[in-house]
Amino acid sequence: MEEFNSNLHRVQETEQRNSRTANMDVLAPDELVRLLFEETVDVRQAVEGVLPQLTELICLAAQSVNQGGRIIYVGAGTSGRLGVLDASECPPTFSVSADTVTGVIAGGNTALTKAVEGAEDDEHAGGAEVLELKVNSKDVVIGIASSGKTPFVAGALRQSRILGAVTAVIVNVNGSLLAQHADYCLAAVTGPEPLTGSTRMRAGTAQKIILNLLSTSVMVLTGRVFGNLMVDVNASNVKLRSRAECIVAEAANGSLSEARQALYQTGWRCKPAIVMVAAGLDLEEAEAALVRYKGNIRACLSSVAGSPPKAL
Repeated sequence: MEEFNSNLHRVQETEQRNSRTANMDVLAPDELVRLLFEETVDVRQAVEGVLPQLTELICLAAQSVNQGGRIIYVGAGTSGRLGVLDASECPPTFSVSADTVTGVIAGGNTALTKAVEGAEDDEHAGGAEVLELKVNSKDVVIGIASSGKTPFVAGALRQSRILGAVTAVIVNVNGSLLAQHADYCLAAVTGPEPLTGSTRMRAGTAQKIILNLLSTSVMVLTGRVFGNLMVDVNASNVKLRSRAECIVAEAANGSLSEARQALYQTGWRCKPAIVMVAAGLDLEEAEAALVRYKGNIRACLSSVAGSPPKAL
């Protein structure tokens, strides 16, 4: 059925029936789990289709972060939770401030753990959140909405444009209404859900992949990764301190004991510890070298140590 009889509006891709799962309620458990697995993870083609636009957005977002701007995710329900999740993982992984990547969800923090009915329908509230954050022309505001029409997200994007921010939207349908408020529209069309309308499945999986690609790539482009090592990790607990020791030893071609000693001196900051071990510098010299190269560990090591370790 292509149209709602009541209003003749086209049924969006995420709301259509999935013929492959139409009889899943009579399947054996192993068949059910296999079917849901295959249907939920089969979103690669949808994500691949938006990679060119995503790459442009990533480059612009990296430039924004380098200039002191922010990446701000805005969504409702599952989409909002995924944005908040991605934002919350950036400070411990890359030692950026909590403001650098921010997540806003309709209904506020309460909506992270339970549904706040009607919050997503409040367009004014979306705009008010943007005003509260003091969004400006340095920022990139990214709406996330499976349906492509969430009023809360529309309000946030509209207000962000008025304030001069770059706007983008991640949706899972064609012909998105939110596209009119966005400079970039990433339409990863994931099709009918295995459970009709449950966009936490195919659509949510695609959104999570796109957010992972976006935030990780931005952090790589802004110098917070060396090779594939998270050299700006915030070593705030036992697990992360152990990881920091391995990172420093690997990046500097040193021993774990050398890495640990340097990390003690740097207050568990990997970058200066790497330069200290790799180049035989003291803390003050290592920090000065990093300042000269704006925190770019590869450029710094190429200068003070002759070249980065061969493994990287």
